[in-house]
Amino acid sequence: MAFAVHVNMERCTGCNNCVVACPVDALELSTVDPVTTDKIYKVMNGKAMVLDVDHELCAGCGVCVEACPYNVIRLVVGPMQSGPGAQTQG
Repeated sequence: MAFAVHVNMERCTGCNNCVVACPVDALELSTVDPVTTDKIYKVMNGKAMVLDVDHELCAGCGVCVEACPYNVIRLVVGPMQSGPGAQTQG
């Protein structure tokens, strides 16, 4: 089953709930330096933050979606198209 993980970093507060909840450790919230153009970042406390999804580990279970109180992560099932914020797994 193909699915995409959509991450909206504008809504992220860095609470880490999604990372802790993930049963397969597929998520990592980290600071990035230097900043590159291949990811979408949020600046918190003067640091660029990014939520990375390991596509090899992610099973699309949705536990991270349920754990996030800010609706940062969405799972979309079905045929995928690439675009900003879409991290496709299939």
